[in-house]
Amino acid sequence: MDQLVSVGESVETYVESTRSSLNETAAGLSVRLLGQLAIARDGEPVKLPSSRKLRALLAYLALAPHPVSRSRLCELLWDVPNDPRGELRWCLSKLRGALNEPGLHRVETEGDTVALRLADINVDAVAAAAAVAEGIETLSLGCLRALAQRFAGDFLDGLELDRSPHFTSWLTAQRRRFSSCHVAVLEHIIALLPQGADEAGAYLDKWLELAPFDGRAHVALLENLARRGQIGAGEEHLATAAELFRSEELDVAPLREAWQEIRARNISATPCARSGPTFLAPQPPIVAVDFEPAASRRASLAVMPFAESTVNFRGGLADGLTHDVITRLAKLRDFFVIARGSVFALAEKNIAPEDAGRRLNVDYVATGSVRSLSGRVIVSVELVEVRTARIVWAETFEHRPDEIFVVIDDIGNSIVSSIAAEIATVERNRAMLKAPNSLNAWEAYHRGLWHMYRFTRQENDLAQQFFNDALKLDPTFARAYAGLSFTHWQNAFQRWGDRDRETALAFETAGHSLLVDDRNPAAHWAMGRALWLRGEQDNSLIELAKAVDLSPNFALGHYALSFVHSQSGDPQLAIGSSDHSRHLSPFDPLLFGMMGARAMAHARLGEYNEAAEWALKAAARPNAHVIILAIAAHCLALAGRQDEARNFAAAIRNTWPDYRADDFIATFRFDGEGEALFRNGAKLIGLN
Repeated sequence: MDQLVSVGESVETYVESTRSSLNETAAGLSVRLLGQLAIARDGEPVKLPSSRKLRALLAYLALAPHPVSRSRLCELLWDVPNDPRGELRWCLSKLRGALNEPGLHRVETEGDTVALRLADINVDAVAAAAAVAEGIETLSLGCLRALAQRFAGDFLDGLELDRSPHFTSWLTAQRRRFSSCHVAVLEHIIALLPQGADEAGAYLDKWLELAPFDGRAHVALLENLARRGQIGAGEEHLATAAELFRSEELDVAPLREAWQEIRARNISATPCARSGPTFLAPQPPIVAVDFEPAASRRASLAVMPFAESTVNFRGGLADGLTHDVITRLAKLRDFFVIARGSVFALAEKNIAPEDAGRRLNVDYVATGSVRSLSGRVIVSVELVEVRTARIVWAETFEHRPDEIFVVIDDIGNSIVSSIAAEIATVERNRAMLKAPNSLNAWEAYHRGLWHMYRFTRQENDLAQQFFNDALKLDPTFARAYAGLSFTHWQNAFQRWGDRDRETALAFETAGHSLLVDDRNPAAHWAMGRALWLRGEQDNSLIELAKAVDLSPNFALGHYALSFVHSQSGDPQLAIGSSDHSRHLSPFDPLLFGMMGARAMAHARLGEYNEAAEWALKAAARPNAHVIILAIAAHCLALAGRQDEARNFAAAIRNTWPDYRADDFIATFRFDGEGEALFRNGAKLIGLN
């Protein structure tokens, strides 16, 4: 992104540097893409030829993250004229005249590629894109105001190309992208403005103009009117909004309920009428109201129907993949997923994904496209955080279309696992930035996960506190019970407390999780692990199998199956389950355990070299604890790599000075042959 933000320059500094509009005198070169395209040098307009394709080329290259091939540009902009490359050369020559300066070449051509180097140029759309990528929630109010001024209109306002379907598709996507960015900037400005600021009205009006079905915008406007004592105006706006929502078959009840609460609160805060002016009592800053009780809030997601380039009807591969992804995500029961009918109904009305996300009042929107080329199916997916317009994750998957159901299953697995992991990461990181006493149940749960995955005794204790906080706020939170069970499991497994007592608590809290939600895979996972601690392997495997039956994409369920089978079950099944868990969650915090289970399974099969390699991979993970180091020491010893094994043994005894083979055997549930095998490994390196 060197053409977006120069090295060492923060986004806020960059956005502030573009505060002056193109109509004002400013040093250097400026390019406006938000509104009608214009170029200015030192405040003076730079005249361009009237060619629309020249302007389209400038905008496309300005936002391209990498150099673009000439063939791609010809395909994008020219409908097979006599000499597309000749026309491209003419356009590039005109761009050089407009952008280059003596000794400074901003239009670069190398081989068959073209690129613009704009690090020293103020480009409004580039500033907006950079701000969103870095996080507009981190920008100051002044910087947000400056950024809002850059949105002079739609992206490339008034520019359309006939017979250029690829460019039209790109242009539509960019207009949606920057409109969503504009809305996000306005929403954050409203949240930061001081109470009663005169400028709030203009920002609210623009927000509603851009997103007329965004419930948060209407609530923010109603709040603003009520605080100014304009209750009648609020009633009128609610009536108008209700009519608007009904025209689109949207539920207006949450908006009515929000207004009733706002009205009651502000009327009760207004002093009795006396002679002289009436003032409202001090109120907290305006914030958008969630339509869901704070204590039970979960992250929410809408998966919009994937687009398919080769068909103009519903029911193809793209629809099948969308339905599969929605179903699998819902089965995880980790966050709220909008039903298929709602998202398809909005798509039928040609509602843009970002707009759909605001209408549905969700935190995230996933979109995708499916292209069928010769011998390949290409699926591109994006996950966007609605309130910041930030792309959280984007990926492209390819598959040979040998069998349609294999494509759906394999790519669907990757999409579901990636979306779930990315949302969990974003939510954990957000929870870590908030004051502990301000967390709702969902945030406290994710704060607990953050501490739990540090895998130390102190962090495990902190995780317990946050899981308990979550359950005080929401006693029906099954995943919080499962997390609490895991912390007790860790205490028992790592010998951080009385093993019998911690085993009993792991079993008890897993039982609570099942009572709350018997369809939650995490509840059965927690119970399966607790039963393993109790020595009930058969019942443990039944519960873990239930977890992956309920949600085939639940990676921790597959890992737990691998863990149990690696010790006294079927080692081949352990290897398969380990591989599948890592395929579903390749960056999982428990990746060391997945690898360690595979290492023990290889050792039981007599495949000592493979066991040693997988154990080394497990021990190399940054959060690997002492038991993982012990697996590495024993597997390396069995593979005849005694020096490496003794190094791990020494590292273990730095933490656990009197560690012996008995401790290793007592940690796990090996069968007789497995116990004898690992005792022999311990003997080889003096751990017996």
